[in-house]
Amino acid sequence: MSKIPVIRHLGRTEFEPTWRAMQNFTTNRTSETPDEIWLTEHSPVYTLGLNRKDVRMPSRDDIHVVNTDRGGKITYHGPGQSIIYVLIDLKRKGINVRQLVSAMENSVVALLQEANIDAASKTDAPGVYVQEKKIASLGLRLKKECCYHGLSLNVDMDLSPFNAIDPCGYQGLEVTQLKSLGVDLTQTETATKLLKYLTKELGYSISI
Repeated sequence: MSKIPVIRHLGRTEFEPTWRAMQNFTTNRTSETPDEIWLTEHSPVYTLGLNRKDVRMPSRDDIHVVNTDRGGKITYHGPGQSIIYVLIDLKRKGINVRQLVSAMENSVVALLQEANIDAASKTDAPGVYVQEKKIASLGLRLKKECCYHGLSLNVDMDLSPFNAIDPCGYQGLEVTQLKSLGVDLTQTETATKLLKYLTKELGYSISI
């Protein structure tokens, strides 16, 4: 099992300062810096990844758009969505980005399986889907073999802002959330369960 990561429960945060903090952490970390996992939820924001070709910008102007440095296209973050950021030295851990993506997707699938809900990932469209509706999104940035950003899972939120975009660049893609699937978990309960599955997938020796 790998060295225990530092777990940070940030509560509700604004996206941009949290993103800048991840950048700073990654820039300043050394070969001895412990990995960190940050749990948060954001105030309403659209984030636009580096793949900006043919992206349809939001059809509403009351939610700020932030151009960020993760992979992928456009998505929405807001209250009622659990976010886990993974700040990991992939080289030291001995895994690649594909393995990390699979670990994140598998943790969401396991959480849903616990509630007897069938979910799956897609090789051509990272994330987790329930009956073709997206419930979790992924995005990462790699710098000197260390990563940041992570995953978001829709728990109990206002989904209408997704209607103003093509989620992750896919026209007509519908989204869903735990609440709509009859899973009655609080934000804290969801984050705790997801963290348990994710740390297990990543082989961290940690007790949740």
